[in-house]
Order: sequence, then structure tokens, then C-alpha cells
Amino acid sequence: MWVRTPPSEAAGLVIVAISGPIGVGKSTVARLLAERLGIPCISAGGVFRELAARRGVSVVELNRLAENDPRIDHDLDRLQAELARSGPCVVESRLAGWMVQADLKVWLDAPLEVRAARVAGREGHDPGAARDELLARERSEWSRYRALYGIDIADRAPFHLIVDTSRWPPEAMADALALLTRGLRAASEAR
Repeated sequence: MWVRTPPSEAAGLVIVAISGPIGVGKSTVARLLAERLGIPCISAGGVFRELAARRGVSVVELNRLAENDPRIDHDLDRLQAELARSGPCVVESRLAGWMVQADLKVWLDAPLEVRAARVAGREGHDPGAARDELLARERSEWSRYRALYGIDIADRAPFHLIVDTSRWPPEAMADALALLTRGLRAASEAR
């Protein structure tokens, strides 16, 4: 069983969860959306990368450590859910759609080669090496999510919206999501 936050109760309170696999642009879209809405952005991926850097290991190595130490995942996931309860925010992580009770849950996706090219550019790797690392990280994470929480990463049932990020620039996606989020906020305030 995974941690669930209580539903939004305050009028106008809007929490947006953005999930998806590695390299789809979750962090970029979440940051842009949070800026447009004037609310905080909570990024589990950023925290995970920072944790890896603090330990002096790569994210792949930290994933391997997490395979034998479930506290790493539990701590990150618990912190994400707690932060989301503090008020309106955009929460970005691969598990946000399952871990956070959000008013709008968005799954971002893109073809593997597009994602690998993005990771290669971001981390300065060869595209082939980035693809291999991406697949290794995903295998590690997805098996942990199933073992720890019973989450099937292929299950899109929790999501209100699925977007292929290879089709639009991040700014356009953030604009569209901001429009949808403001619509939710207005509907909530009208009740």
C-alpha cells in the first residue's frame, strides 16, 4: 500500500501531479506550470539527483542502492506526499499520480529514442549510453515500485490526462495545463 494524501478541502486549493518516465520533460513542464500558477513546485527527481550527488554516486548507482535499501524510496515518497499536503503546488515525480491525492493528474510520455536524446543532452552522455542507462534505471525503479507499493507503472488509470511531449514544446504544455488548472480552481471556488 502507498501513502495517499487527503483530498483538497479548501476552496480553490489545486494540487497538480505530473508523472511519467525518465526524459519526458516532467521537471521542465512542472517548473513552468508552477511559475504560471504562482505556486510551489515539488520535484522528487531533483531531490533524488541531489541525494545521489551528496553520496558521490550516479543516479544509476543510487537506484542500485535503493534496490537493497527501501528506506531511500520510502523517505522520498513520504516527503513528496507530506509536502503536497501543505497547499496548492505542482508535484513532479514518476510516482506522483499514485502517491499524491491531486486535483489534476497528468502522465507525460514520449518515445524511447526522444527520451534518450533528451537525457544525453542534459547529462552530456552519448545517446546510446544514455539510452542504456535510462533503460537500466527504469527497470530498477519499476521493479522497486511494484515490490514496495504494488504499483504497475503501465497503469494509466489514475491519470486525468496523458500527453506525448514529443509533439509540443514545454511552454505550450505548461500553458495548456495552466488553463486546465485554473478551470479546476474556478470550479472549486464556485461550489
